[in-house]
Amino acid sequence: MGGRIPQNIIEDILSRVDIVELISGYIPLKRAGRNFRALCPFHHEKTPSFMISPDRQIYHCFGCGAGGNAFSFLMQYERMEFLEAAEFLAKKAGVSLPKAETQDSRAQGLVTQLYMINELAASYYESNLNSSLAKAVKNYLFNRGLNEESLRLFKLGFAQDRWDGLINHLRAKNVSLGSLEKAGLALTRQEGGFYDRFRNRIITPIFDIKSRVIAFGARQLSSDKTQAKYINSPETPVYTKGKNLYGLNFSKDAVRQSDCCLVVEGYFDFILPYQAGIHNIVASLGTALTLEQAKLIKRYTHNVVVVFDPDSAGEIAALRSLDIFIEEAMNVRVATLPSGFDPDSFVRKYGKDEFMARVSGADDLFDFKLKILKSRYNSKEIEAKAKISSAMLETIAKFRHEVLKSEYIKRLSEEIGVGEEALLKELSKKSEPKKYQLTEAPAGAKPVSLNPTERLLIKLMLEETNVIEEIKQSLDPADFQEEGLSSIVSILFDLVSQGKQVETNSLINYFSDERIKQIICESSLSAEVTSSNRQEVLNDCIQRLKDQRLKHRRQRLHDEIKAAQNLGDEDEMSRLILEFNRLIKPLP
Repeated sequence: MGGRIPQNIIEDILSRVDIVELISGYIPLKRAGRNFRALCPFHHEKTPSFMISPDRQIYHCFGCGAGGNAFSFLMQYERMEFLEAAEFLAKKAGVSLPKAETQDSRAQGLVTQLYMINELAASYYESNLNSSLAKAVKNYLFNRGLNEESLRLFKLGFAQDRWDGLINHLRAKNVSLGSLEKAGLALTRQEGGFYDRFRNRIITPIFDIKSRVIAFGARQLSSDKTQAKYINSPETPVYTKGKNLYGLNFSKDAVRQSDCCLVVEGYFDFILPYQAGIHNIVASLGTALTLEQAKLIKRYTHNVVVVFDPDSAGEIAALRSLDIFIEEAMNVRVATLPSGFDPDSFVRKYGKDEFMARVSGADDLFDFKLKILKSRYNSKEIEAKAKISSAMLETIAKFRHEVLKSEYIKRLSEEIGVGEEALLKELSKKSEPKKYQLTEAPAGAKPVSLNPTERLLIKLMLEETNVIEEIKQSLDPADFQEEGLSSIVSILFDLVSQGKQVETNSLINYFSDERIKQIICESSLSAEVTSSNRQEVLNDCIQRLKDQRLKHRRQRLHDEIKAAQNLGDEDEMSRLILEFNRLIKPLP
């Protein structure tokens, strides 16, 4: 799991980070004996079942099964990748991570430089908006419904009507013209030299999930029809349009808490609703939704409501892009606004509650798409039925679950009067085998059901290292029938053999399987075995597994004897019978 980070550095980080302090920065904790208790942040509950152990430096929810160490918490709560969590915790712990070896370290240097240039440019544009020269521009934004707080929060700015305003400002800060061009902020003249890309425009910085400025959107102020109303930064080493969502850095917590993400199209379609208190919202940066954007949303929720523009020229094409959410096994609905309104103008005129009422009344994608198609084509005509069914089957084919496909085929058949058999034949033409990546089980996985004897032995080993040595003398990892437990035992035996100390929070990092991590955390934080009968319990558990091993061995020999008898192999049968008899009555 550690990737390029050595295990000893991971263990060093874990030894310096206090998981109680870390988690208390996100949710309120209450002391419960030696542990701390809280309402689980990964599922809704009224009675706290989320436990944090300062002794073992792990957490576990006995309601939903979520559990792990400090790395796990950041990965589950903040949706960080492991390396992101490692960087965060290493900085917190004062541990230096080894520098990743790349073939082109200059590329990394360029990326760092571009982030810096974008931040400087954003500050420059923001200061322009707050100057006396931009009073009319600021008033225009106020008239659009924005307030001073939103201007500051989203760092809105203004590019003056000059060819070299930003260039001169950044050159004074020792930023080269070549670097400005690579950042997409300057363009080259045919006759030589450079000029500002953005001039006489309202500037909207675009942030990544870490709130770093990665690009800019610019809205025209003049009424010059020869120029585009909106222009954006080109793609750069830090910005790819289809891999980012505007505003997600502001809204990710609200998306996670509400378990739903509203998707709109433009910057102001995000800003005005957000200002009105609708915080679980993102904007698609004006492009058809991409797989990368869907995966980005999926980090925080599986539920999406797309606020659809009814005046969109590419209505069906835009709808087709929503099939991406179905491919990602997400729930997608579509909300519509009255003709002539977008989220920006609708919220300004009717307010938050009316907007959210539209969201609450959103149609499921199947119903919405079918309604659009039936409004375009006469579903009583044969040719129209073929067009409607073809477009609908494109969506149905994206569902992974066969039961869902079957039900939608049945509904489509009823809606357009075409037999299910015919629709299924057409569906088979559209359904191509796809390779889907298995996603990790959500944090809300159910508690694991295990053999109680095996689970108890794991618990005893996690509580006392000397127990591991004792069990190792009597049992093998293979004696644990549950594969996950067998893996845990194998690692524990290896650690003891190497003379290493067993720490529960470090043990978790040896496994990528979330189920095994859950077993470790659940076993560690379950009720302790009383000290008065620990040895008796240990001996009883070991004997039970020995008896179980003997029983399995006898059954296997019985099956092998029967197979040898069927083959007429007398010698093999005699050997197996002798071994079977020894197991029944050990020789003196």
